[in-house]
Amino acid sequence: MSSASPLRDPWPALLDAASEPYRRAGPVARHFARGKLGHDPVFQQLLRQGLIAPRARVLDIGCGQGLLASLLRACTLLAQQGCWPSQWAVAPAATHVTGIDLQQRDIARAWASLGDVAEFVCGDMRQVPFPEADTVVLLDVLHYINVTEQNEVLARVRRALHPQGTLLLRVGDATARLGFRFSQWVDTAVAWARTRRVVPLSGRPLAAWVAQLESLGFEVRSQPMSQGTLFSNVLLVAKVRAV
Repeated sequence: MSSASPLRDPWPALLDAASEPYRRAGPVARHFARGKLGHDPVFQQLLRQGLIAPRARVLDIGCGQGLLASLLRACTLLAQQGCWPSQWAVAPAATHVTGIDLQQRDIARAWASLGDVAEFVCGDMRQVPFPEADTVVLLDVLHYINVTEQNEVLARVRRALHPQGTLLLRVGDATARLGFRFSQWVDTAVAWARTRRVVPLSGRPLAAWVAQLESLGFEVRSQPMSQGTLFSNVLLVAKVRAV
């Protein structure tokens, strides 16, 4: 292990290391990785708060081109070098990531860039079997399916989770009218760009999301997760309730 000193701010190094594997998939994939990781606040917060434990089995539903897997790989590298900051939570090193996404192009980029450190499945989250997991991550994907299907996916997530597992779910709060409408407009535009069709979006008030998770046996806390943006995003940290 390196004798390097911990970094005061490791984020620039993490961003570089997490973007680098995408050189294998081409400049578009690398630029997207750097832009998304660099501007979306959720990724830093997952690390700062220690929401993913070391050696966790992570299921990333709606993984896209595997950004979370690449970021967790970068965390492992930084921790091995002795550069992880003491003021952050423990590094989520040596995790095992399985990613699921519907878009074949994104899964191809994920395999090309990270196939040696993670597993990726191209398929519909409503149909693909979920492996056992310690942590399930769902960032901005459930609104692409209707409420009944959302509930079914969440129930399957609950069954896949370890008895002490955690679901990290980011959703839009429908009660934040302006931010929620902006989020829906952006998501509709993104869906059109990717699929060339209009995808109906299904949102809920924050209280309804919390109530649904609690009915499945989760203890839930919420925190805003749209800092620096116009969105109405909220991160729900849902832990399996102790029996």
